[in-house]
Amino acid sequence: MGREEQIINERKRKLKEIKNLGINPYPSKSDKKQNCSECLKSKIGVKVKTAGRLMTKRDLGKIAFCNLKDGTGEIQIVFQEGKIPDEKKKFFKKYLDAGDFVEVSGEIFKTKTKQISILVEDIKLLSKSILPLPEKWHGLQDKEEKYRKRYLDILMNSELKEMFVKKSKFWNTIRNFLLDKGFLEVETPVLENSAGGASATPFMTHHNALDKDIYLRISMGELWQKKLMVAGFEKTFEIGRQFRNEGMDDEHLQDYTQMEFYWAYADYKQGMKLVEEMYKKIVKTILGSLKFESQGYKIDLGNKWEIYDYETIIKKNTGIDIYSASENNIKKKLDDLKIDYDKKVDKWRLVDILWKFCRKKISGPGFLVGQPVEVSPLAKRNPEDNKKVEQFQVILAGSEMGNGYSELNDAFDQEKRFEEQVKLKKAGDTEAQEHDKEFVEALKYGMPPTCGFGVSERLFSILMDKPVRECVIFPLMKPEEDKKRKSNQS
Repeated sequence: MGREEQIINERKRKLKEIKNLGINPYPSKSDKKQNCSECLKSKIGVKVKTAGRLMTKRDLGKIAFCNLKDGTGEIQIVFQEGKIPDEKKKFFKKYLDAGDFVEVSGEIFKTKTKQISILVEDIKLLSKSILPLPEKWHGLQDKEEKYRKRYLDILMNSELKEMFVKKSKFWNTIRNFLLDKGFLEVETPVLENSAGGASATPFMTHHNALDKDIYLRISMGELWQKKLMVAGFEKTFEIGRQFRNEGMDDEHLQDYTQMEFYWAYADYKQGMKLVEEMYKKIVKTILGSLKFESQGYKIDLGNKWEIYDYETIIKKNTGIDIYSASENNIKKKLDDLKIDYDKKVDKWRLVDILWKFCRKKISGPGFLVGQPVEVSPLAKRNPEDNKKVEQFQVILAGSEMGNGYSELNDAFDQEKRFEEQVKLKKAGDTEAQEHDKEFVEALKYGMPPTCGFGVSERLFSILMDKPVRECVIFPLMKPEEDKKRKSNQS
């Protein structure tokens, strides 16, 4: 029998004995009056009643020390002979372990080492733990176990917990910024008849009541929000989850949080100004400064935001003229650069792969503009150059950190572009968009000039300088049974 199994069996025995004593080891509530942080700020001699998890237990005989932790912090609690009824101290010594939740009453005092503590006068068990916590100073070491048992990793790692507090603040900063600018928060469908609003591979599921296959959304209600522009709303936004059935890497997830806003009577240039202001607000709020380092890049959002031209950047870094080069020329360049690509996709998807290679050389802050019509089927054409669209992408740390454009509101142009996307899909491009006839019909009723913009939680991961998966509170994992089965097979 291993050490951990012995501990578990011992705790099960304690649990049984506690129940036999007529004590409920899992009561419904606590009479907690102060949290740990408030206790630490209390005056010496003040009586307090708090509750939390026992993180450590050191029993030295006549005196015992524990660390008590709740959502606000950690405080030392002290059990001293003569200061707590004997039966309470015996109960503590015999039945309580690190990991248990308890309620304690006592007096605030300072130990000989000047540490603010609670001298315990009464203790009550709130929840008996059966499995032992990870060792305090080392925590979880295996990376996969950290993700699988995220609750333990957060419990043992205060920096990780603080990161998720910052993530909540990140989204609330965006929400409050847009609300202050007069935008209306809306909710649009997660389940759709066609996966529209972006170029991505969707997840499919079956709707039993309608007896038909449907898709999980791949955008934050882009086509729905534009229908709201048709309906007469002028400023809308949505923050929610979206789903893309694609590969996993340091920058991409299959389900993640995204924000998109739509602003009637505005174009992409006005959108750039608003986004720059919003990003500065976000970064200042989360990091306390406009300067930060991420992925090996040094970034200062207080600097002038540069304008990067899509065609120019690719030609400068690869020698490829994207409009005159043939598909074979581009494939040869990708081969020379040792960049993987799907041989079934068309020329313009290959061009975009080239751009993503070039993007890694740019630290930002700045906006990418001048994208070809072929890589952006929902954006308005640039009247000064019909081959390009009025699009902008935020570039930070060699990555795209947000995408926006002057929305296409010419119904016939939109219909033609959807038809081209359908041809690409039939040719094998799984990320090509579908022909959303209902959206085209809505456009035929008239949509005002509109700027749309979207940003995902990838921006937060860049601010934290971590892979996006590490910034997800509960990342999707393979079932542990699959892991064990593969291990046994090997």
